Amino acid sequence: MKNILKYLGLPVLLVGLLWSCDDLDVPITTQLTPDVFPQNSAQYIQTAGPVYVAFRGEYSFAWWFTQSLSTDESIMPARGGNWFDNQNYSMLHYHDWTPDNGWISSLWDWSSKVIGTSNQAISILDKTMPEGSDKTTMISELKTMRAISYFMLMDSYGNVPLDTVYGDFTAHAKSDRKDVFIFIEKELKKALPNLNPLSGITTYGRPNKQTANALLAKLYLNADVYTGSQRYNDCIAACDAVINSGLYMIEPRSTYLQMFYPTNGPQMKEFIFAVPYDASAVTVGYNGQMYHARYDVPRSERAKFGISFTPSAPRSTLPEFYAYFNDVNDIRNNQWLTGLQFMNDGVTPVTVTTTKKGYDQFYTGSDGSAAYTYQVNLTPDIILRQNPALFDCGNDEIAWNMGYRNIKFYPDATSTSRNQNNDVPFLRYSDVILMKAEAILRGGNETLGQSAVSLVNMVRSNRTTSAAWGGVTLEELYQERSREFAQEAWHRNDMIRFGKYEGQWGFKTNSETYRRTFPIPTNAMVLNPALTQNTGYN
Repeated sequence: MKNILKYLGLPVLLVGLLWSCDDLDVPITTQLTPDVFPQNSAQYIQTAGPVYVAFRGEYSFAWWFTQSLSTDESIMPARGGNWFDNQNYSMLHYHDWTPDNGWISSLWDWSSKVIGTSNQAISILDKTMPEGSDKTTMISELKTMRAISYFMLMDSYGNVPLDTVYGDFTAHAKSDRKDVFIFIEKELKKALPNLNPLSGITTYGRPNKQTANALLAKLYLNADVYTGSQRYNDCIAACDAVINSGLYMIEPRSTYLQMFYPTNGPQMKEFIFAVPYDASAVTVGYNGQMYHARYDVPRSERAKFGISFTPSAPRSTLPEFYAYFNDVNDIRNNQWLTGLQFMNDGVTPVTVTTTKKGYDQFYTGSDGSAAYTYQVNLTPDIILRQNPALFDCGNDEIAWNMGYRNIKFYPDATSTSRNQNNDVPFLRYSDVILMKAEAILRGGNETLGQSAVSLVNMVRSNRTTSAAWGGVTLEELYQERSREFAQEAWHRNDMIRFGKYEGQWGFKTNSETYRRTFPIPTNAMVLNPALTQNTGYN
């Protein structure tokens, strides 16, 4: 969604002035203080804007990489040395990451910055806004954003410091994961009555009442992981609140893929909370971009998708994950590029002209420099044929065509850069429906006349023309979630809850259970000496 950013954004200068680099608390070091700014409704919105800009910052980078590349959903091997990046990607695959892993550090830094920026905005608005519904709503929205960020931090690292007072620069020790869980729950429940009950353009990109309910459902569904206590009936009640709002519906089969196109936005019937992206936006001090096509589209298919740059195409899925897409009548199959490739007419082959040696670097014939033209054929297996120790498939056409590619977030031909206009959902209505089904299967009570299988069939009837299921098991539900939420950064969360994160896939054999949480990054421990390292990483 493109113009929506004007409702969330603010002048670039102001973003830079309100940004902090390291701490959860963000000191004001310029003349922009509550005495002089903000003083009117437009300036109140500008004060809240940095929170949403900050949240967009690493949502499609550090959050996505850590939540997806550490699972069987995605893999980013090196190809001729490209994308090795100091083992940042291979560590996520092998589950042998250290506190110095770049993406794990970025995830901590980003989440902390969103929390710190939220603390700042809440403090300023609390001092400057006149009492009334506008103030309570705006501050409740910001507290919900802070709760979302704490959810991500707690889900990823376990015990984390709780710091909600702007201006408190003391070092904070980690709080127990149960206490962080309780904090998030209380924040969301307290915000709920004051959040906007509407959906659509008026609330798009900001949390509304059902954002809080959907996040509560996610919190309760994972309560056994986070606290050791089951909260399945609470999950069902939160899901029912979203369902009873009548604001959302499952996108039909005919528009499922369009839900992730560059033209998506508040018109999508499933989006409860989404992160808006604008390919033309330039923001100082943040990443704030969405580069899926850069990582996922084979470099040979630039012309097919009409994109203005040559993609790097290092990212693919693994056969273990693709095996879940086993229904020929399922529209979700169409998010994948597999096998022989054709242009969009479905007839003209996608071809590449290279040399015999360029096609296969291990070719030993005397005519290795002879021209060679072939039709691109994406193969399912990843083979580290150049250097297994360096996670390297090779630097030839065979290597670059290894792995099926996901283009759910469809390449944006309108963009003049690698950035895309596709908004990325964080919470969708189909997730609420499947969360309720799972909570019932795990022992919760049926409500609203809905059983686990009827709920799953609500989703499936909008995805496939195959017959409805007569029953559903937890394993079948897990596979349905894998199909439905591929590439949406929920797979790590699902794998842990279903007890699959210690399994084997690709080249990974590590089954250490302490890796269900990431280590506290080295740079975070340097900045905050009160932090202690997570168990297993000492």
